Amino acid sequence: MTILRSIALFLAAAVAEIGGAWLVWQGVREHRLAWAIVVDKFRPDRYDLTGAALCLAGVAVIMYAPRG
Repeated sequence: MTILRSIALFLAAAVAEIGGAWLVWQGVREHRLAWAIVVDKFRPDRYDLTGAALCLAGVAVIMYAPRG
């Protein structure tokens, strides 16, 4: 049962990741990235922006670290 559960979780994670990437792509392509601001009246505060900057800095470290 553990193997079936892990396969099911893997497939669910794959669908969620592909779906999330598709939604971001649609937002960029269709110029709908302001959905949260327009529909949900969400305004990011300084902690949201700081968290996003930290995530992007972490990705930059992983992607551009010297490999030897």
